[in-house]
Amino acid sequence: MTTCRREHQRAVIRGISIALMLVPPVCLLGCTKPLAPVQAPSGGHTLVLDYDEFVLTVEPVLSQQGCDAGGDCHGGGIRGTFELSPDNAKDARFDFDQAVLQVSPTQRDSSRLLTKPLAIAAGGVPHAVKVFASVDDPGFQAIHLWIQHGVLQ
Repeated sequence: MTTCRREHQRAVIRGISIALMLVPPVCLLGCTKPLAPVQAPSGGHTLVLDYDEFVLTVEPVLSQQGCDAGGDCHGGGIRGTFELSPDNAKDARFDFDQAVLQVSPTQRDSSRLLTKPLAIAAGGVPHAVKVFASVDDPGFQAIHLWIQHGVLQ
């Protein structure tokens, strides 16, 4: 082997060795956790909705309308994003948590919890079942009031 070729191999091995020593510490820099909590894009505002009011006024409307995990309705997965507990094993806390996810803190009147079950002619959006013909329906009003009573924090 020529001297020139040996020197080239040593230079390559040295370069690889240096790279292997530097790469792990550089890669780990991206794995450190932040020093302070990251603020939510909305500035951290959250709509706080009342659980007790939900249990007394909204959950009965959902049950009366058959909006539960039975059949093809609100069982989650491929059926949509609004999952509810089944009629034979009601879990009000689970249903509350799921309902809250359907509420827009900044555009409450446009929340999916209001617009999905509302007739299109009354301002609703496409949904397989339209349980409220108008915004005057008592069930719609119960859900609407619960959302309006929420406090933005």
